[in-house]
Amino acid sequence: MSALPVEDVPTIELVGVSRRFVTPGGTSLTALRDFDMTVRRGEFVAVVGPTGCGKSTTLSLITGIAAPTTGQVRVMGKPVTGNDPRVGFVFQTDALFPWRNVLRNVAAGPLYRGMPKEKAYAAARDWIARVGLAGFEQHYPHQLSGGMRKRVALAQTFINNPEILLMDEPFSALDVQTRVVMQDELLSIWSSSNASVVFVTHDLEEAIALADRVYVLTAGPATVKAVYDVNLPRPRVTAEIRYEPAFVELSRRIWDDLRDEVRLGAARPAQLAAATRTA
Repeated sequence: MSALPVEDVPTIELVGVSRRFVTPGGTSLTALRDFDMTVRRGEFVAVVGPTGCGKSTTLSLITGIAAPTTGQVRVMGKPVTGNDPRVGFVFQTDALFPWRNVLRNVAAGPLYRGMPKEKAYAAARDWIARVGLAGFEQHYPHQLSGGMRKRVALAQTFINNPEILLMDEPFSALDVQTRVVMQDELLSIWSSSNASVVFVTHDLEEAIALADRVYVLTAGPATVKAVYDVNLPRPRVTAEIRYEPAFVELSRRIWDDLRDEVRLGAARPAQLAAATRTA
């Protein structure tokens, strides 16, 4: 069988993946079981599921921070063996250096990769302007609002031209109005790149508004319960797309799948505590 053309090779593949680890109490816990996921080049995939089901574990496997117990994880057609410079990560909490101003925070990645200081700072100023923070180059993180810090985080990530962008509930700490603004900001930046995105969120509406496909996970140990194509036109304005009949219908369908898993997920901590006591 001949190899697939490079453009047809999925950016990310998780095939039959299970991930187990030992708790501090010595109990074996399965986070993922028989997990399959494929992300195509330039695709925006959202992952939703109950709290604690293993959504963030999928990101750890893609980055190489964690290894699968069984199964395969591939990036650009090759097994993941460690940190990959083509992968960018935006966390739920701020990952900015508090002792550095905005300019130096955004320039940190290019400087670390060996870019000359003058060129790195020029690129940082360009990205700071692109996220609407021109004039704030000399401010420090504690002088910025939550939304402004998220803009810095996006600039800090996209300046490195990531081919893969992993986002772990990046806007969950923001107020509703700021979150909508940041969602549109993300879509605007992403649309001008060719990055593949895996976006973990608890917010079903956020997932549908942003993504090309939505993966629904079961209560832990997580596996894929369903995958939904989001056939809504782009470009999207997230504050407006939510009122489209197709959006409302898709939200209802996905919630029908997700509801039971949320209920099961709510009961899981007590089940795990009981299992630990009897182990």
